[in-house]
Amino acid sequence: MLTVFLLLALAQAPPCNPEATALMTAATERAAAFDLEGAAQRLRAAVMSGCADAVLPSIYLRGWIAARDAYRFGGSLESLAAVSRSIGMLQDTLGKTGPPQIAGLVLQAAAAAAQSERDELALVIDYAVQLEDRNLTANLPALPMITAHEAAGDLWLQVHRYDDARRAYEKAAQRLGMTPRITLGLARLAARIDALSTACAEYKTFVASWKSKGPEPPELAEARAFLSNPSCQPSATPVP
Repeated sequence: MLTVFLLLALAQAPPCNPEATALMTAATERAAAFDLEGAAQRLRAAVMSGCADAVLPSIYLRGWIAARDAYRFGGSLESLAAVSRSIGMLQDTLGKTGPPQIAGLVLQAAAAAAQSERDELALVIDYAVQLEDRNLTANLPALPMITAHEAAGDLWLQVHRYDDARRAYEKAAQRLGMTPRITLGLARLAARIDALSTACAEYKTFVASWKSKGPEPPELAEARAFLSNPSCQPSATPVP
């Protein structure tokens, strides 16, 4: 049923109505606050209202969520079926070049990460980042919701390739600025390699920069829990 609405949205193609535009703005805010399910729901509603601009981010984000869920099941073929459908929908409804191509590559990389296929992950995500980098150089936008640059860091962290994750996040920060997703990724990376002072600093930055007014996500609770570690507490100043 969703495919039908996607095709209708593309066929109609006029500018999105104010309600759909508001839904897309809300989706971007939800994604920035790590509420991907909430963002996906709003994008779906925008698509069903006939907003063609919401089609790519809707398919892409659904595929990303499906790949994240598939990782919990060991990347079985059954668990990755939804990811494959999203990739097929991107190609069938939007084409195989430009942003749809980059989004499809990121989803292929996410599927490879779900199966811990690191060689395939490297091949695909590097190409996605390269294509997105060209777009950024040409003053074109990066992928919505989760950029290819950010996805690279998240996926390398997921498969425990910490040096690759660090390089990906650092490159993402250079190209995009220090987004909350990048800051959180660097904090998690530092925590996993026992670089406690760096982890404390990154988690503090993450908490201090939090601006969302909605419900607090688990990621914020994670940061605060880590900061409660005595290693993150300032040393007591000796009394003269």
